[in-house]
Amino acid sequence: MPRSVHTEPCSPGIRGQQERLFPITGYSHWKGQVLTADELHVLYEGIKLNKVHQYDYVLTGYTRDTSFLEMVVDIIQELKRANPNLVYVCDPVLGDHGSMYVPQNLYPVYKNKVVPVADIITPNQFEAELLTGKNITTEKDAVEVMDLLHAMGPDTVVITSSDLPSRLGDRFLVSLGSQRKVRPDGSRTTQRVRMEVHKVDAVFVGTGDLFAAMLLAWTHHYPDDLKMACEKTFSVMHHVIQRTISYAHELAGPGRRPSPPQLELRMVQSKADIEDPAIVLEATVIS
Repeated sequence: MPRSVHTEPCSPGIRGQQERLFPITGYSHWKGQVLTADELHVLYEGIKLNKVHQYDYVLTGYTRDTSFLEMVVDIIQELKRANPNLVYVCDPVLGDHGSMYVPQNLYPVYKNKVVPVADIITPNQFEAELLTGKNITTEKDAVEVMDLLHAMGPDTVVITSSDLPSRLGDRFLVSLGSQRKVRPDGSRTTQRVRMEVHKVDAVFVGTGDLFAAMLLAWTHHYPDDLKMACEKTFSVMHHVIQRTISYAHELAGPGRRPSPPQLELRMVQSKADIEDPAIVLEATVIS
């Protein structure tokens, strides 16, 4: 198996109303400290001294500190010099539905420093619009935004959620992905896909983290087939969320809305689905 490192000082909840209320963890209370840039540097220097810094993948998520983010970029660049094939997966957590979760001074760091060194990014619609300066009102807009993000650096872009209308009705959410590849003759090809995902009337913590991790895993298994990688990733999400909802309603009892602790993702119970999910959500290839 490839070696990977996941640097994430704090973990956000699902991107929605709950996170706007509790922007750090999705809960009303939390303890501990946020890792600083200096502390990250010390940890990385320790890893180097032990000569265990040969990574194939790096995955980053939520942070609120610009210096920490800049240190991540420095580390990624050093790791890529040692291993040009390293894949950096970035979830550029900035906000959703017009609201930012992080200080505004993180935006230029993501746009000018982080995204250009990333290989795979997983923004939602608001973040994709913010990074490119272009609004998404149609599927054509979304394709143009993904192309703009490709031009910034990443070869794979997945817009995890959007406000675009679903062809299957109001109970579905639209996600889109784009993967740019270079053929042996030097020409470029781009595969773009659209996913219609069931909406769920519940608030979860950690779904963004799980999605980014699963996309990393399945693009490793299908590096040249974004359609299959997305189908596997979204199917994992479906299985985990459905199992979580069933368990939460059982705990809450008839007619009662599950609490946040009852909606903790059933990860261990979903081990088989995470490793080999039955595909229940199919992607449509778009032009």
